[in-house]
Amino acid sequence: MSKKRVLIMGAAGRDFHNFNTYFRNNKDYEVVAFTATQIPDIAGRKYPAALAGKLYPKGISIYDEKDLTKLIAKLKVDQVVFAYSDVPYSYVMGKGAVVNAAGADFMMLSPKDTMIKSTKPVISICAVRTGSGKSQTTRRVIEILMAMGKKVVAIRHPMPYGDLVKQKVQRFATVQDLAKHNCTIEEMEEYEPHVVRGNVIYAGVDYEAILRRAEKEADVIVWDGGNNDFSFYKSDLEIVVVDPHRPGHELSYYPGEVNLRRADVIVINKEDSARKEDIKTVKANIKMANPRALVIDADSPVTVEQPKSLKGKRVLVIEDGPTLTHGEMKYGAGVVAAKKHGVAKMIDPRPYAVGTIADTFKKYPGIGVLLPAMGYSAKQISDLQATINRTPCDMYVVGTPIDLRRLVKFPKPAVRVGYDLKETSKPDLTAAIKKVIKK
Repeated sequence: MSKKRVLIMGAAGRDFHNFNTYFRNNKDYEVVAFTATQIPDIAGRKYPAALAGKLYPKGISIYDEKDLTKLIAKLKVDQVVFAYSDVPYSYVMGKGAVVNAAGADFMMLSPKDTMIKSTKPVISICAVRTGSGKSQTTRRVIEILMAMGKKVVAIRHPMPYGDLVKQKVQRFATVQDLAKHNCTIEEMEEYEPHVVRGNVIYAGVDYEAILRRAEKEADVIVWDGGNNDFSFYKSDLEIVVVDPHRPGHELSYYPGEVNLRRADVIVINKEDSARKEDIKTVKANIKMANPRALVIDADSPVTVEQPKSLKGKRVLVIEDGPTLTHGEMKYGAGVVAAKKHGVAKMIDPRPYAVGTIADTFKKYPGIGVLLPAMGYSAKQISDLQATINRTPCDMYVVGTPIDLRRLVKFPKPAVRVGYDLKETSKPDLTAAIKKVIKK
């Protein structure tokens, strides 16, 4: 039989992992291309030969997804693998229709084909949507494990936006490591909350190589998931976070529902700021899809530096970029804090946005009167700074996971918003984790 010619649709993360685990050494297939979307400046590059393995001495080209139909014909593609996350089912099947109409099969690899087995216990934290609250849940899980005397190493879902060979295996133990690896704002938002608490976190491109490195210094591995993707590793405990601010999304986004149905523990986060009827809807959907899971109720209490300073002020609220863009959230912790502490008005940054930030508002018109902290490149960070400078306000409310004041100069006072996970039901995460560790 001749090899099947494969194109992998991705966004510089799951696509590379699927290639590494399923296709790299598989002589039944020839991966002829990747396509890229969601993340700027990925298309036009190559998945390098140094990572692609002996079957791909020239590496593999990465194209813009908008050329998908032409590529299927030009490269004589037999099979297209869909390999990115946090998209509605209508979007996924729309892509499937495009692929089928062009004459190729449409494929999605399952967890069993792409999960790597660890020699150490693994606890994974995933979600049904971007912005559900994985970060604070991961921090809580690590706190519990550390209180049990365990050496914990976190491994983060990939964000390989730079030199892929240099990013094969990355280890972050200090804030200085973030600068050393030329991290984007999006990367720092995920890594910094770990290192400021004294935890080691790994990330990169080759997740088997990453795992083997991490195992050397860990009693327990914690998988810190990205978007609503499922874990890259076989987990002893799968924790999944759901968001009652977006009821129904747990059953209508890919691959979030995969996580929901696989979960051992489901955390319903942000109940303190959600409507009771929406919490009820989410619980009914969980009961239908995964009645065996332990369901934990949780709040996400918000804290603010100098909260009294917000009262009566005109503020620019800055939130986590991915949560507002492909996560489709209309607000985050910054808005919750601003409303709670009596701001006079939230200023709309859209009339003052420049360059790539203006482009982001055009691409995601539903963002509204918030500023997404986009920073995938130096140009985007520069445009973010210019937008902040141009927007008239009394002060800034920063709801990003990192302290954005390290990267951006605020011409007026800026207060940072924090948020944590607070479980409100029993059994809680401690009980679930102790049960697994005891095994």
